[in-house]
Amino acid sequence: MPFKKIVRELRGRNKAVGRRGRSHIAPEGSSSSSSSPSPSTDECSEQSIWVDLPPELLLDIIHRIESGQALWPGRRDVVACASVCRSWREMTKDEVVKVPELSGLLTFPVSLKQPGPRDAPIQCFIKRERATGIYRLYLGLSPALSGDKSKLLLSAKKVRRATGMEFVVSLSGNDFSRSSTSYIGKLRSNFLGTKFTVYENRPPLVHSETSSNRKQPPSMRVSPWVSSSPHSYKMASILYELNVLRTRGPRRMQCIMNSIPVSSIQEGGQVHSPTEFTNLGNKKNKKSMMDLCTGNMGGESVVKEPLVLKNKSPRWHEQLQCWCLNFKGRVTVASVKNFQLIAAAAEAGKNMNIPEEEQERVILQFGKIGKDIFTMDYRYPISAFQAFAICLSSFDTKPVCE
Repeated sequence: MPFKKIVRELRGRNKAVGRRGRSHIAPEGSSSSSSSPSPSTDECSEQSIWVDLPPELLLDIIHRIESGQALWPGRRDVVACASVCRSWREMTKDEVVKVPELSGLLTFPVSLKQPGPRDAPIQCFIKRERATGIYRLYLGLSPALSGDKSKLLLSAKKVRRATGMEFVVSLSGNDFSRSSTSYIGKLRSNFLGTKFTVYENRPPLVHSETSSNRKQPPSMRVSPWVSSSPHSYKMASILYELNVLRTRGPRRMQCIMNSIPVSSIQEGGQVHSPTEFTNLGNKKNKKSMMDLCTGNMGGESVVKEPLVLKNKSPRWHEQLQCWCLNFKGRVTVASVKNFQLIAAAAEAGKNMNIPEEEQERVILQFGKIGKDIFTMDYRYPISAFQAFAICLSSFDTKPVCE
């Protein structure tokens, strides 16, 4: 039986159980059906025949589906496996589907906040809509090669403020409300457009509470990670160098990744990878809000030595009379927005002990290939959301930097 038919049959059975409500047959000796509560959806799904599959057989089935569907839209079958029931979801997420760092594939929404692969970059492209101020990130080489099979990853809407510009980032293509479950973060600039700050819609994870907080009862503990907005925290800062003398040349930028330690690109280094996609704007996540107020989040803390990225310096081409960078065919149109980011070997006179190989490795590259179409390639240790936010900063006008 085809897998899609199995999923449709299971979903139809769950809907039929939901429609029956209290019309189920009660066992002898129990109270009447009018006084007994109806079984929950989870309990009904647990009684399904698909839940009783042996774990070895279930693992083999999902492995076969995952290995045969490496590209979208075919990868929807893998997501369908995780939506069958609880046991299928746990098997798919924990045993079969690997993080992008290991597999190089984007499957679930949480993959957009996990670091990219180490070996080869994930190739995406951005489409800009000037009339609406909306920017959409797609998975694929380009619109011409991907066509209708392009997978929408993230969207951002440009909003003008009195003090600067703001980009609201969402999982949806048309819902940019901060109270929506699709909202995942924002990018905010200062008045001159020289400094941008990336915010995420959840607090950072912390190792442990401070000694002063341990002595206080939970209701009196104060979380040092709560900023001006209780639903967001500072994830990265993007700085553009001022061009006071108005000299000709490319933009100079620097990115301070507050949530990524510099040790992540050193030998044996790792970066924290979230396993669940939490949204504090959702009213269902009451426990996360309580943990935020008490400072009890568990996990990693804000790094003391963050990773610093800088744009790779281009070379001057005498024949073309322009600045050039090797984008390996991914960028075809000259633009002031084009850039490549590499790890900064030194910051404020301090040697960061970064291997020479990592200093030359391009972590993020962004460039123009057509009218309102740009490519974006990113890799470890940054995520798709972080890369998209950095590229959005390049779209804002910067008269004092050019």
